[in-house]
Amino acid sequence: MSLHPTLQPYADAWTHSIEAISELVTPLVEGEWNRRTPCPGWSVRDVVSHVIGLDNEMLGDPRPIHTLPRDLYHVTNEHQRYMEMQVDVRRHHTAPEMTSELEYTIIRRNRQLRNESRDPATKVRGHVSTEVTLEQSMRNHAFNVWVHEQDLRAALGRPGNLDSPGAHIARDVLLAELPRVVADDSGAPRSSAVVFDVHGPIEFLRTIRVDIQGRGSLETAPALGPAATLILDWETYVRLACGRVPLESVTDRVKADGDPELAASILRNFTVTK
Repeated sequence: MSLHPTLQPYADAWTHSIEAISELVTPLVEGEWNRRTPCPGWSVRDVVSHVIGLDNEMLGDPRPIHTLPRDLYHVTNEHQRYMEMQVDVRRHHTAPEMTSELEYTIIRRNRQLRNESRDPATKVRGHVSTEVTLEQSMRNHAFNVWVHEQDLRAALGRPGNLDSPGAHIARDVLLAELPRVVADDSGAPRSSAVVFDVHGPIEFLRTIRVDIQGRGSLETAPALGPAATLILDWETYVRLACGRVPLESVTDRVKADGDPELAASILRNFTVTK
């Protein structure tokens, strides 16, 4: 048996992104590992440590036994504490140690994927003692690794792969969050519609319709007379949705038509990653 066809796109996206990360960091000298990334509180080393930790958990490895320092200002909740453990345990690792562990982790994960025969609906370990399906786990993992590839590219001044397989996974993951953002978090009026017009390496036009009960749904059909329309480029969309940039710094890259208060509320609630 081999990888289920439903899971293959997620495996392909992970492979593309993890190989790009390896290519980005392998030639770095020691000091470059300390460069700040757009991921709050994390350096290049920290982002790579996080990616290694994510893949170790996909492999089923036990989590490290480690006590976090009390002065990590960017760690404010239990989810962040969970994620920080794999990062902080590697904070004093050298560049060769980091690249060696990354390479070994990639080898192990490739072997795991070659031998993966489970059904996509199989329940597996998620984050913070949760359970998710294998399909959810692989989709979220492909999304996370691509986003962190972009963090590293931003830190190192090496833009690229905004239209890679991982980018397409990220588009779908982020779009799935829009009904909640518009209907629940931003208070869009009932029986209204909000249009998102995104251009750049990945382009799409999507409508969020809010029904009479206040429930939001994602549609591909354009809306006539929407309550608000947001027009922005794909890179800005990703950076805002993933909390990588404050809204104030990209207002010149976002155009809003229609109800200005609703548009402002949506943009204030646009970040969907924890």
